[in-house]
Amino acid sequence: MKLIINIPAFNEEEKIAETIKKIPRNFAGIDEVLIQVVDDGSSDNTVQIAREAGADLVVSYKPNKRLAYAFKRAIENSLENGADIMVNIDADGQFDPNEIPDLLAPILNGQADMVIGNRFGKTKAKNIPWLRKNLNKFAASMIGFFLGHKTNDLTCGFRAHNLEAMLRLNLVNTNFTYTQETIIDAIGKNLKLAWVPISVTYFDKRQGKITKSIWKFVGNSTKIILKAIRDVRPLKFFGWPGLLFIFIGLVGMAFFAVNYFQDFKITPYRNYIIFSSISIFLGIQLVIFALIADMIKTSRQIQEELLYQWKKERYKK
Repeated sequence: MKLIINIPAFNEEEKIAETIKKIPRNFAGIDEVLIQVVDDGSSDNTVQIAREAGADLVVSYKPNKRLAYAFKRAIENSLENGADIMVNIDADGQFDPNEIPDLLAPILNGQADMVIGNRFGKTKAKNIPWLRKNLNKFAASMIGFFLGHKTNDLTCGFRAHNLEAMLRLNLVNTNFTYTQETIIDAIGKNLKLAWVPISVTYFDKRQGKITKSIWKFVGNSTKIILKAIRDVRPLKFFGWPGLLFIFIGLVGMAFFAVNYFQDFKITPYRNYIIFSSISIFLGIQLVIFALIADMIKTSRQIQEELLYQWKKERYKK
């Protein structure tokens, strides 16, 4: 069983060596452990310091292409190097590498294909901004409700993937972050997900590498989440609003009919007819969109299955 511990890095020369040296090299049930660093276009000495600190694999490219692309390259390089499991951990030291066995356990036991750290479980995240914490929990609960799958933490980068997950996951967005999209994609492909409590410490003066504005992060994340849900649950995404508009329209028509048959006058209730007709028309359009999107989803599933089989053949040991 081969484990690759991946560290995405962008200008992390101050912390990368410390993070690498803290990572254990022996885990129960694992025969070989390699540390991989994906350098996302750093302009400092991240690559050199990572190699000196003991990184076994280094992927480096320029210019900076953001975290989602770095994750995509991490998966590809892990597969090329024969990984059975890939653990992803941040370079800045906010996660504890000694908790990696907690992520590995559900995979080694066959209980999960993908394990995500839960920063909101038994151990409370230290110094996490109140707004960041509550926005994450709200988004996780809403997505869990919509997808019919309990989700605890959407944006934690401390996670583990088995071979099946690495072969199945396909990132569409590579310009921002991967965290939410991969969870939604995994749920859509019926992969087994698990969340385990982890400890995390946020540094007061630490600047975010993805975006410095929490609102920009929320905006970009919302677009990614909506697109991912649209692709995974198109009937719900378009169908539920469509049925709601049709229901509202029918209620309006019923209200018009009740009043019309009392005095047989249309003019006083003309607005109800107009509003109801528009509502029903919009609802029918959305239902049609839902059916079309579901057909596209079926086509996409066939294409992804072919891609999965191609990957299995390509990365066969």
